Amino acid sequence: MVTSNLSLMAAAMVLDALIGDPQWLYARLPHPVVWMGTLLGWLDIRLNKDASHASTRIAWGGIALAISIAIFAWGAWLLETTLSGSLAGFAILVLLTSTLLAQRSLYDHVRSVALPLAMADLPAARSALRNIVGRDVEQLDETGIGAAAIESLAENLSDGVIAPLFWGCLLGFPGIVAYKIINTADSMIGHRTPRHLFFGRMAARLDDLVNLIPARLTGVLIAVVTVSWPAFRIMFADAMKHRSPNAGWPEAAMAGALNIRLSGPRAYHGELTHEPWLNTAGKAPDARSLQIALAVTVRVCTLAIILVGAGAVLFQR
Repeated sequence: MVTSNLSLMAAAMVLDALIGDPQWLYARLPHPVVWMGTLLGWLDIRLNKDASHASTRIAWGGIALAISIAIFAWGAWLLETTLSGSLAGFAILVLLTSTLLAQRSLYDHVRSVALPLAMADLPAARSALRNIVGRDVEQLDETGIGAAAIESLAENLSDGVIAPLFWGCLLGFPGIVAYKIINTADSMIGHRTPRHLFFGRMAARLDDLVNLIPARLTGVLIAVVTVSWPAFRIMFADAMKHRSPNAGWPEAAMAGALNIRLSGPRAYHGELTHEPWLNTAGKAPDARSLQIALAVTVRVCTLAIILVGAGAVLFQR
């Protein structure tokens, strides 16, 4: 089972690196995450009642999350059981699994910011950045755009690549599907808004839990591929300063590896938040920093593929 999980994930990583999420396909067929979001949205409408007591809303939110995980993980298990045992079935599983990895789409989205930024086209860079971050981007200069893009790149390298890879290696196709439904739930209902403060609490907490190991593993991988002691040092010194229990690890490692300063104050919907700096002594990030961060991301994904592939070969012996 371990060998098949590792082989599946290694092949899916390679396929995702090569083709990503083909637009021609998803123009005709909804992406699996869209299906997950549809179910979660339906449960949110029906179970999240404003008049309910806080503890009741937390309970209903937990029930909605459990229903979603059960439906999709059970469906994934049925698919894996049905398709296992043949080359064609394995190929279908590889294709399905690759849709739940985000290495190519992450690279492409951040590169769409890096290209205009390198040409000093700040309006175009801000427009592309708006697609990947939630903060206000209208007033950001080159440093602000570069920092925001690098932070998003580092965080999503963990959430979108290493975490699903980790759970897929551990639990196979049902594992990566379960992870994605938890991560999708967190992005949809895990916010501290009046509507979701209580209903989405279980989703937010479970997402923190399932990302605990992958986030730290991502930071280590960044430090390893850059052969950077400062990446290790800054990661362990500054990661826990971040408001997220997990995002600070890959972000701090990237800050140390590139010798740049990340995080710090930023605006959301016109309100300034004073986040602590990661690697305070680092230089201000610029267009070149973002290009290097993209190269580091490619190296992390390549190393992950090599390690998982090597594991599949070793376990097969």
